[in-house]
Amino acid sequence: MQGLMIAGTHSGCGKTTVTLGVTAALVARGIPVQSFKAGPDFIDAGLHRLASGCTSINLDLWMCGDDGVLSSFCRYASMGDIAVVEGVMGVFDGAQGSAAIAGMIGLPVILIVDAFGMAESAGALVLGFTAWAANSGISIAGVIFNRVGSEQHYRRLLHAVSGVEVLGYLPRNSVAEIASRHLGLVTADEVPMTRVQVESLAALAEKHIALDRLIDLSEMQIEPCERILGRGGRIPITVRIAIARDVAFSFYYEENLDLLREAGAEIVAFSPLWDSALPADVHAIYIGGGYPELHAERLSANGSMLSAVREFIASGRPVYAECGGLMYLSQGIHDPEGRFFPMVGALPFETNMKQRRVRLGYREITFTGNCILGRAGSTMRGHEFHYSEIASDISGLDTVYSVADAHKTELPPEGFSVGALLASYIHVHFGSNPRTARNFVNYIKEKIWKR
Repeated sequence: MQGLMIAGTHSGCGKTTVTLGVTAALVARGIPVQSFKAGPDFIDAGLHRLASGCTSINLDLWMCGDDGVLSSFCRYASMGDIAVVEGVMGVFDGAQGSAAIAGMIGLPVILIVDAFGMAESAGALVLGFTAWAANSGISIAGVIFNRVGSEQHYRRLLHAVSGVEVLGYLPRNSVAEIASRHLGLVTADEVPMTRVQVESLAALAEKHIALDRLIDLSEMQIEPCERILGRGGRIPITVRIAIARDVAFSFYYEENLDLLREAGAEIVAFSPLWDSALPADVHAIYIGGGYPELHAERLSANGSMLSAVREFIASGRPVYAECGGLMYLSQGIHDPEGRFFPMVGALPFETNMKQRRVRLGYREITFTGNCILGRAGSTMRGHEFHYSEIASDISGLDTVYSVADAHKTELPPEGFSVGALLASYIHVHFGSNPRTARNFVNYIKEKIWKR
């Protein structure tokens, strides 16, 4: 098995840029790449698809635990000739961050250093990181510099580093710049990089990075995968689930959808922005997160789809929504300029967009009632990150989540339940509780039988 982790000294040092460049260059050579993203981030994982042409998978120790992460890595890594894992934050940030994942799986680490405004001092920085790695049980196998100003600049950086192999660099270049906004980078569905830009980034990586040596360094032990049991075969399709998927709704843990397929669901995509009706003969709807606030005018103007979703909910069929999906199912969205855009109206509150982030962090859910995700008393984990808030008093609403953060601090109840509709700001990872996908499908089947 071949695999490596591209990790950085800090957030914003260029991990995503280098990951995209290396991945696209390897694919251009005819080497299939299976990409992964450490941590809960949807956007970076989506961007990987632009370079690899394949779905990228999140690896998150806090949400899914050691066995869940190992299982995901081993299952999906076999789909490519080499696994490329993009780290999260700085390589040593967080007890369950990049270093922990690399150490558990056995991935060699390629350290990304932002060289802007720095020359010989890079040697001291790299020396510190390699020494810390030796004490942390991981191996920094090589260094790649980002935002290098010239060949002369690179030579100064190269001569300053000792004790670890320097594999090359990416130059300061507008090709490597990815547009960003309040939740992070622009999503892959919004095409933040054209095909020409991806190909140009691949050409830069081919020219300036020692890819042959990078491939050599990616040799890894396969023992971690030998103790992971399979999840069993896929059962026959029993339900059809409509998944909202367009530029407004694109935040999904791809493994959630695969787990639903394994549990007997057929996944059918639709666009709340552009479609006039739901797919035919679907038994449930799943609306993930994204940027509905950026497309609120168009979503609100698509009256036929709003009516279709409204009628579907009124029929008693199950609907599950997360974050942006919650906003879409609310009475409407207030944008920062004070404009109001009516939405589906299935939830008895409106949402307000704020200039500052409202919530960020890991969440552990204990179900206080039975719902589409599980039964009362069971638990699962997820992540919350949004700039909107509910605009009215919700103290009297029915909820089925008792919520705590990663430090066990209790948070307000969540999981708003209206009939067979469940909506929440929390993005849950089905891998955090192996029964979730089966619960989801079985709940849908129970509702079908009752109708």
